[in-house]
Amino acid sequence: MPKFLFQSLLLLFIFTSAKAQEVQNEIDPPYNIKTASFVQNDTNVVPIFELGSVFSFQFDDLFGNEANYYFEVVHCDYNWIPSDIPKTDYVRGFDNQRITDYSNSFNTLQGYSHYTLTFPNQFTTQLRISGNYMLKILNEDREVVFSRKFVLYENHSTVACLVKRTRNLSNIDFKQNLEFTILSNDIVFQTPLQNIKVLLLQNGDFKTSIKNVPPQYTIGNQMVYKYDKETQFWGGNEFLYFENKDIRAASNNVARMGSNNDVYSSYLYTNHARGNQIYTVYEDVNGNFVVKNINGFKQEIEADYAWVYFSLSAPAFQLNKDIYIAGMFNNYSLSPEYKMDYNSDKGIFEKAVMIKQGFTNYQYRTVDKKGNIDYENAVDGNFYQTENEYTILVYYKESSDRYQRVIGKGNGNSINIVN
Repeated sequence: MPKFLFQSLLLLFIFTSAKAQEVQNEIDPPYNIKTASFVQNDTNVVPIFELGSVFSFQFDDLFGNEANYYFEVVHCDYNWIPSDIPKTDYVRGFDNQRITDYSNSFNTLQGYSHYTLTFPNQFTTQLRISGNYMLKILNEDREVVFSRKFVLYENHSTVACLVKRTRNLSNIDFKQNLEFTILSNDIVFQTPLQNIKVLLLQNGDFKTSIKNVPPQYTIGNQMVYKYDKETQFWGGNEFLYFENKDIRAASNNVARMGSNNDVYSSYLYTNHARGNQIYTVYEDVNGNFVVKNINGFKQEIEADYAWVYFSLSAPAFQLNKDIYIAGMFNNYSLSPEYKMDYNSDKGIFEKAVMIKQGFTNYQYRTVDKKGNIDYENAVDGNFYQTENEYTILVYYKESSDRYQRVIGKGNGNSINIVN
């Protein structure tokens, strides 16, 4: 083999290997892609599913031109680096296929095409193993339009979780702490301090997760986590919400409706920063949303879009912080599309966002100039009483395994928080 050819092949191998080892980060969708969510049993859900169950991924394209979209799934390890295994090991069938289940909106001012990708489907008959997955949506040129994380888990371990107040008196009124144990009845853990990893989620938000916490100690085949600082979350506050199921009439937290533009407009009441107020109990759905048109039947294509006008009075944040509108409706995105603008004449933050009608939870997320979320100085404060839903995922890889499995899932809720 000629020397130059050998060097070229070597460089190609090194480049391909390096590319394969890149961390897979979620890519935010462009402005024309809306309401991208995982759905199970006709409900928007946090994308954590039992291996072998049926679920779907749905989204709208506001261009409404029935564009061709394709999908790809990539199995990843605990750190979201692609697993070093052939695709045939985790996909029975084929991906990189066109999404053929789509339909156009009906009787809406804002036209759109609605796409549904179901797992399993006629091409990807089954995702074969548990673990972290990255779902990529591609255009006709096989360029990534946007991507989303999801997790498949197996039921091989029991996770018992208790939500407690922190033992640190300096923030006992502001934080919530998770204490939990992991027990497996059919797996004998090998070197668990190295082979077991956990991922802690608050309200299903991967962006605020806690990871790389080893077991504090073991009792036989039981892993015990009774940390304080390492497993703490800021309590935050209850999510705000608005309801525009009837898009032509003002409803809960909607001050007035307008139709001066090509689509309807929902003007919300101005929110006031709640950080210095006392905690107030009211029901939320922990960041979730429901698409609903009370005058329609097939909600995914008969619900309309509206420009939703948010306004926030938060004088303390006008100079040194950026404020974003976040929730499951936009995958807690920190893209410029959801960054609020400060109106110096009115002395408030404002932003108009196009959102599909229904019931929507949202929160104001404080971000510093480096793009880091500032949990401590949240606009709406932190309260230990806040009702939050917690998820614990258990990852395991024996020395002989070629990939990391998710062998268990646990849940906890702070509604019954204890001292």
